Amino acid sequence: MARDARDAPPSPDDVIVPFQVGEDPSAAPIRGRVVRLGGAADDILARHPFADGVNELLGEALVLTAMMGSSLKFDGRLVLQAQGDGALRMLISDYASDGALRATASVPDDFDAAAGRGLAALVGEKGHVAVTVDQGPEMDRYQGVAPLEGASFARVAVNYFAQSEQIPTAVRLAVGKIARAGAPDRWRAGGIIAQFVPGEGGARERGEAALMEASDRDAWERAAAFLETTRDDELIDPNVAPETLLYRLYHEDGVRVFPAQPVRAACGCNADKIAAVLSRYPQDDLEDMLEDGVIRVTCEFCRTEYRFGPDGAPIAT
Repeated sequence: MARDARDAPPSPDDVIVPFQVGEDPSAAPIRGRVVRLGGAADDILARHPFADGVNELLGEALVLTAMMGSSLKFDGRLVLQAQGDGALRMLISDYASDGALRATASVPDDFDAAAGRGLAALVGEKGHVAVTVDQGPEMDRYQGVAPLEGASFARVAVNYFAQSEQIPTAVRLAVGKIARAGAPDRWRAGGIIAQFVPGEGGARERGEAALMEASDRDAWERAAAFLETTRDDELIDPNVAPETLLYRLYHEDGVRVFPAQPVRAACGCNADKIAAVLSRYPQDDLEDMLEDGVIRVTCEFCRTEYRFGPDGAPIAT
């Protein structure tokens, strides 16, 4: 059930809060989501031995993946992958419909931590972002691709929706560390997305800008302009609830929020899955993998190390 943003109780961390702008719920064509990641972001990013600039990009990817994946109407997974000609070879993040998030990057051994910050500086300007929707083994995968145009994941997302879905979109993303006295800094990430998505029925099916009426265009331009005023600290500050932010942005037009969807850091790796992969290798290859009589495999996402015997069977820990 939707509630006015000013009347809704504040959401905790690690949530996706859907919302719609407009006094009339049945006619409001502007909808969106606020993503707030606290412990989930820190759990994922703190596991990686990456430079802060790389982790900042990973945090943006996590937020964007959650934004896009939470709109899925079925059980499945959304995977976002960026590849380019920069110092960072690849970055990947995925979101499962049960709220599980994970992310990693392929960083070369000679990576220079002073290479810069941001998508253009690290991933490069020649490349692409691929969004893959996996609906399960009995359904075909869907993949959309957008060029790495723009200096940020937010700009890439706007371009992606314009090209692949014809949906006018505005996005803001933020990632940072929160300092705590006597304790390590903790990563936080957040974002907000708004889209012009007309109601169901008629010929207006996919939010195409060309199908906007004059009143729609005015409402959209106003909503997008307000969204762009969002500050980074408002997106990651634990003391600013998503509902508070939404009311600040859209109280004049009316804003309603829907029940928050929880997200969490979770990886699907386990010893049995890896053992099944190892079972496909000839014994000679397994012996080549041995180090001190043990095969060690580290998950690229959660950094968990698994140990296997010479025959590829898991070693109990």
